[in-house]
Amino acid sequence: MNISLWVTQIILGLAFIMFGSMKAFQYEKAKASLPWVKDSAKGLVTYIGVAELLGGVGLILPNATGITPFLTPIAALGLGVIMILGAGFQAKRKENQAIGMNIIFLALAIFVAIGRM
Repeated sequence: MNISLWVTQIILGLAFIMFGSMKAFQYEKAKASLPWVKDSAKGLVTYIGVAELLGGVGLILPNATGITPFLTPIAALGLGVIMILGAGFQAKRKENQAIGMNIIFLALAIFVAIGRM
């Protein structure tokens, strides 16, 4: 179980770090590759990117260092909330393919949150 949790944490963490970094620091690249960014305020996109970036770091770093490992399930729950809100936003925009990715990431985040509590 521990190995599957670590694999999930690393994959999910790196994905959120990568996507969060793009939204937070490469707005034009995010605007070109994500349709919803064109219709959203730059500040909102940056905020979401920073939240995802910090959540991705929070999935890996606390447990890896042994320093405050209770933060890992909190980060997973926070990312789960972001995925729920993202799915709702994309449902409103009728972006059905993106909703599927949100649900997958939500399921993985819930797995990590429950497994690390």
